[in-house]
Amino acid sequence: MLDIRYLRDHLDAAEARLKSRGAAAGLESFRALDARRRGLLGESEALKADRNSVSALIGQTRDKSQVQGEIVRMKAVSARIKELDEELRLVEDELRGLLLTVPNLPDAACPLGSSETDNPEVRRWGTPRHFAFPPKPHWELGESLGILDFERAAKLAGARFSVGLKAGARLERALINFMLDLHTAGDRYVEVLPPFMVNRDTMTGTGQLPKFEADLFHLDEPDYFLIPTAEVPVTNLFRDEILDVAQLPLCYAAYTPCFRKEAGAHGRDTRGLIRQHQFNKVELVKFTCPEESDAELEKLLNDAESVLQRLNLPYRVVDLCTGDLGFSAARTFDIEVWLPGQQAFREISSCSNFRDFQARRANIRFRREAGAKPEFVHTLNGSGLAVGRTLVAVLENWQEADGSVLIPEVLRPYMGGIEKIVP
Repeated sequence: MLDIRYLRDHLDAAEARLKSRGAAAGLESFRALDARRRGLLGESEALKADRNSVSALIGQTRDKSQVQGEIVRMKAVSARIKELDEELRLVEDELRGLLLTVPNLPDAACPLGSSETDNPEVRRWGTPRHFAFPPKPHWELGESLGILDFERAAKLAGARFSVGLKAGARLERALINFMLDLHTAGDRYVEVLPPFMVNRDTMTGTGQLPKFEADLFHLDEPDYFLIPTAEVPVTNLFRDEILDVAQLPLCYAAYTPCFRKEAGAHGRDTRGLIRQHQFNKVELVKFTCPEESDAELEKLLNDAESVLQRLNLPYRVVDLCTGDLGFSAARTFDIEVWLPGQQAFREISSCSNFRDFQARRANIRFRREAGAKPEFVHTLNGSGLAVGRTLVAVLENWQEADGSVLIPEVLRPYMGGIEKIVP
């Protein structure tokens, strides 16, 4: 959520930055609501000060007949204060409701653009392998190896689901354990296993609600949501808390399944594992001081890249332009892995700095020293990595001419020493 004081003082600049996202700023009614709020607050505070002053006078007067007029007037003042407080509550609720639907301001360093085609490439790692045979897409490899079954998954649940079998199921588990071990080595990240269902306050804290409720899987009774990413429960661990500056940065790694309706993905990636309603992911989440968040974003990005480097999977990093940013993000770098079966780079991780946008919604603060005024932390997160898409990359990049798939060396201990998946 954006800072009301910043908007009050820099509304035109904020609207211009929001319009660079390619959509309406959503602040058309802010100025009127904020002026109404301040007017009500000013009148209420003036009347309360008058009431306090007159009440003190009445309390000091022995002969109440001398202040009977003031006593009558104070009854009217109290009634008016009650009216003002109720109207103020309604206006503040409307103002908060408005701000909950307004996206974050793009960072000043974020490149301008309208879509993913405008995202500049930052760097590349690795060289795509030259195949002496036409490389297959992962869905063909998985089915021919007997390790992925999309037909039976459709019978069980419908489209955009999969069943992993034999070495395919084990490879998914191996990737999860490898990523968690890598990120938690040396106490760099604390491993956490959060709930996979959360309440409305939790979804609101990270920006999924109220604007994107249609994209979420929801339970009617109780009123829970299946998480779209571990970012949601992990970021909300410290909702309504004040941290000590000595605790920061706090860094967490979490494995969870993720659930998404993919409502806007009709006709896209209908085959394979790229865009599923349920998938596994290892997420990295950070809480930092504001002055440290840029440096922590670079560290987060490097940590996500290290997974692909150890798996020897070629990739590139792109800097998301203003028009391609997620709702809550101020700055985002995407890691895109090379998929030879599709002859394309595909996103496998998004690493974002949200500044104080999520912390303001979830009321996560820190105090620099005893007695100091609390400040909002900066939150960051990134996939480290999307497990299903990493499995896709392993199958496609490590396939052999006979239809087998080599297991990257770092994964073999997690696969019980298996070096190759064979038909």
